[in-house]
Amino acid sequence: MRRAGRVGRTVTLRLRFDDSARITRSHTLPRATSHTRTVLEACRALLAVAMPLVIQRGCTLVGISVSNLDDDGAVQLALPFERSAGGALDAALDDVRERFGSSSVQRVVLLGRDTGMTVPTLPD
Repeated sequence: MRRAGRVGRTVTLRLRFDDSARITRSHTLPRATSHTRTVLEACRALLAVAMPLVIQRGCTLVGISVSNLDDDGAVQLALPFERSAGGALDAALDDVRERFGSSSVQRVVLLGRDTGMTVPTLPD
């Protein structure tokens, strides 16, 4: 996916049992990704839910797919609000400013207010 410049939102697990019966389980992620760990965690969660059936019926096939694809350039930038984000919030804000200009991010209390004097700034 990464080599092709694609990201996906829906992770699907397919299982076939010893008696040739099949089941499919899927999970749609909040944001499109091609991050290996995120996809793997979704797969493991789906498999954990299906594990009682695997133990009971035996498994002859495991298939994993990612769908709901999009171009990786179309990914919505997300702000990491977790306390353990470290420098990730600063990096995300820097990316937003770089992509959309320095005036794209400001304090919410300043929205719609006349801030009085303005300081000349360099062009973006």
